[in-house]
Amino acid sequence: MTESARPSNGAKPVSEWRNVYDFRGGSLLELQAILYGYRVVSEIYGPEAVMDFEHQGPFAEWLWPRLGRNYSSPLGWAVEITKAAEASGKPAVDLFFDLLDEFKDERGTEAR
Repeated sequence: MTESARPSNGAKPVSEWRNVYDFRGGSLLELQAILYGYRVVSEIYGPEAVMDFEHQGPFAEWLWPRLGRNYSSPLGWAVEITKAAEASGKPAVDLFFDLLDEFKDERGTEAR
């Protein structure tokens, strides 16, 4: 890909991604939409992907107490992490990946 064809935000093109950690430069809502789209496509075309990032999936259920919430948020994990990041002054995508690392460490397995 030529330099002029690279996304203006400096992110890698999707065709160069190896895993979700290569997502940088976008918003968490964009990442959540990509993950949801991946799940939908896998349901249609198979094999069905097992995803931890469903709206009320394992990652979200783990996240709510971590963010000091006693209940799930109807806004979803991307919005709530973005709000927490704004309050802390940290970029939302960076906070997401920090939380993802904690989630994986606590589970002792790779998040799917």
